Amino acid sequence: MTQQQISLLLVTGHVRLGDMAKSPTPTNKKLYAQVKSQAKKKFDVWPSAYASAWLTREYKKRGGKYSGTTKNKVT
Repeated sequence: MTQQQISLLLVTGHVRLGDMAKSPTPTNKKLYAQVKSQAKKKFDVWPSAYASAWLTREYKKRGGKYSGTTKNKVT
């Protein structure tokens, strides 16, 4: 995407679905929901960077996987 296209999107507020990159989505929705619930109980502030990082690590530790882009992959 060119700088001009990005500027146009910011000015107009219109974003086409084809222009957006797919974000990683959890493949095991039930496990993800359980871990997310625990994260909300564990941390006072939700959402926060710490809580989200914990959620990702814990979900992966329990065998969860993500589908979608591999860019900025968290290990």
